[in-house]
Amino acid sequence: MTSFMVFTYYDWRNTLQPWLGFFFPSTWMGKAKELKGMLLLLFIATFIFLLSLNMRKHMTYKAFPKPLSASKMCSLQISEQTLTPLNNTKHILVSAYMDQRVKGLDIRIIGIFKMDSDQPLYCLFCCAGQLSNATPTTILKHNENFGFPFITTDVMCGIPKGFSATHVTLLTQPHSVTIPNQTWLPIRNQKTGREEEQKLQFNFTVCISNLFGDYNNVLQFAQTLEMYRLLGVDRVVIYNTSCGPELDRLLQSYSQEGFVEMVPWPIHRYLNPSKGWLFSQSGGDVHYFGQLITLNECIYRSMKHSRYVLLNDIDEIIMPYKHNNLMSLMDMLQKQQPNTGVFLIENHIFPKHHFEPSGRFHLPQWSDVPGVNILEHIYKEDPDRSIYHPHKMIVQPRLVEQTSVHEVIKNFGKQFKVPMDVCRIIHVRVALRGSLKFEQLREDKRLWDFQEKLIPNVDKVLKRAGLLGSEGRS
Repeated sequence: MTSFMVFTYYDWRNTLQPWLGFFFPSTWMGKAKELKGMLLLLFIATFIFLLSLNMRKHMTYKAFPKPLSASKMCSLQISEQTLTPLNNTKHILVSAYMDQRVKGLDIRIIGIFKMDSDQPLYCLFCCAGQLSNATPTTILKHNENFGFPFITTDVMCGIPKGFSATHVTLLTQPHSVTIPNQTWLPIRNQKTGREEEQKLQFNFTVCISNLFGDYNNVLQFAQTLEMYRLLGVDRVVIYNTSCGPELDRLLQSYSQEGFVEMVPWPIHRYLNPSKGWLFSQSGGDVHYFGQLITLNECIYRSMKHSRYVLLNDIDEIIMPYKHNNLMSLMDMLQKQQPNTGVFLIENHIFPKHHFEPSGRFHLPQWSDVPGVNILEHIYKEDPDRSIYHPHKMIVQPRLVEQTSVHEVIKNFGKQFKVPMDVCRIIHVRVALRGSLKFEQLREDKRLWDFQEKLIPNVDKVLKRAGLLGSEGRS
């Protein structure tokens, strides 16, 4: 404003005087110095005037408030469910994990996809209320689904360079983002900035999938979990669709203690889950209440926390026969089999209709507890090795990408079949080889080696859950 006033109120006669001197030479020579000074003054005044305009312009732009980014909405619709339907598709999302083991890819989203529904998808990331650009995905359908129309699927994508993502969602169109309708998945297994080889929280995690059909085998469940605790297991993850009332009480007790992590698995609300493993026999949308999905999800859930993961059913115990605990077993196996990430354990069936004859473990305090008493079953079938014989597994989760029920589909290390005299599964259930006569069964009392600690520990957890009468041991 000052420069404008200087220019406006400057005496115009002083400006014209030099020009008059042009026509009147006697004046020109005398006023040369004055003209030079006036031109300099005019230049300075013009410069100040233009500078003030530029400052005004800058201040005006600065004063405009920044538009409120719609991306702040991404923090308002974070999925708190285990199963999240994906908008405008037939797919269901389960969870998202940081996974940078494959070059160029950063995030693995585990989902349940319809086999015949193929469409491009795009990852959109959120961090602190800011949106990234949408990035294309790589969709990896697992190669085993036992004929069912829905299949375990990994959606892989890269995080834009320089963007620190905390949540992710999937889009069917890269440029048509309707923020209020987006549901965001939190990205788990984020790097914490600590040393990469930080101490793992657990040595062993058991992944159990899935409880359904009001399963209520309480006594065998308690015996199995307490047996695992004696073997050195630190944590058990269970995916629960439904279970009986007594087992629910026991699960709640274990959860409060912290030994069991319960993952709700209401898959029946979204799909027609099969109770069988083969579509041609059982029908339905997805294999065995989504067993393949939960096994893969549990591996990634445990990847940052557990050294080893055991993949087996609730009525199976992976039992070492030359060691008293799982850590001693794995130390020996890792030394003998370096760079091995998958250890296959042979399954051995103990038919539950054959009982140990003395009845020494037919304990009165357990008579009203529903379920099978595994200590009473010491006779096992030899596997029929002329046909395919399934295994269960102990894996290093950081060396596994995809798994099926009895074998790993994709992994980074080697696989090794553990000899049956070193470790095998104790599986008390209905007979698999029902044609075998009693004389053809083999005696196996390995569980009895732990009975002095196992029985009081089972009594304790049953009593804590209110499932043991007054005659139970303390």
